[in-house]
Amino acid sequence: MAQPAGGMNGEMVQTRNLGPWAVSPIGLGCMPLSQNRESRPELLTDRDLSISVIHAGLDAGINFLDTADIYAPSWRDFGHNEKLVGEAFRSWNGSPEQKSQIVIATKAGITRGPNESWGRASSRDYFLRAAEASALRLGVEKIQLWQHHRMNPEMPFDTQFRNVLVLLERGLVEQIGLSNVNLEQLKLAVEIGGTPLEGGVISVQNEYSPRYRLGSDVLEYCQSQGIAFLPWSPLGGVGRSSGIADGKFGLFSELSQEKNCSPYSLAIAWLLRQSTTIIPIPGASRREQIADLVAGWSLDLSDAELTRLNSNLPENPPLHPELVDQPLLRALGV
Repeated sequence: MAQPAGGMNGEMVQTRNLGPWAVSPIGLGCMPLSQNRESRPELLTDRDLSISVIHAGLDAGINFLDTADIYAPSWRDFGHNEKLVGEAFRSWNGSPEQKSQIVIATKAGITRGPNESWGRASSRDYFLRAAEASALRLGVEKIQLWQHHRMNPEMPFDTQFRNVLVLLERGLVEQIGLSNVNLEQLKLAVEIGGTPLEGGVISVQNEYSPRYRLGSDVLEYCQSQGIAFLPWSPLGGVGRSSGIADGKFGLFSELSQEKNCSPYSLAIAWLLRQSTTIIPIPGASRREQIADLVAGWSLDLSDAELTRLNSNLPENPPLHPELVDQPLLRALGV
């Protein structure tokens, strides 16, 4: 089992349970570093710049990195983010002990082909090939945490999950998780494969933020079973996170001024107070953003402040909100 995470200067930070590992209260979502965004095109041409963002997170004590095979600027660059994460880990100047504490999670199950054709694949053979390819790109012998990215609507869920279990049986991955699942699917997966203590599902990666709080029943079930809940888009989503600062997502800006902190730090603190099983995975595309994110895990929120924030959250968007006009985000459902 990993020991409590520590920053470069050796100080110990709070930890949360991710299966057998003790990880930092937040992880680092690495997708923005491979996304073709008009605002930061230099990230796609300056590899050292992208790697420096990951290094900043590791230096600050974040020891959980999230990626996926689909994260790439185009279909031709499939696996771009996994390669970036692997290179960043190898080139980080942390000590051998610090490196032994790093947990890297990846995902597969979404396909991407010529002319940005998208699909889903959940066959046993596809999963085996995907896991082997991800391990090669990450530069590891065995993937620590492999998560089924999105369900294939043309295949029964139990069949898909049994195919996930094959990765464990073949020794390609250490632990397994699920992404974008509902309560019925999660309960079936636990029934088939077990809880974390039984060698089964250790994580669920679903959307959750001050903006989007649907699926709280999944979060509650994760809490009851000791399954880590990893909110993606924890600050509202790509192109929407400004809602934390401008008041669209509640009173985070107002309260942050009173507490002399960033509204984004406050949002991280809010997420961590929702459940002890939550480990947010916010993304970052600039080194200076890391400090804001990390500050959130040591920010105290009183019960009164939490109630104040909770009572002023926006209405949940529709279950299937309109998707931004970017193929990658449409496929991911962001």
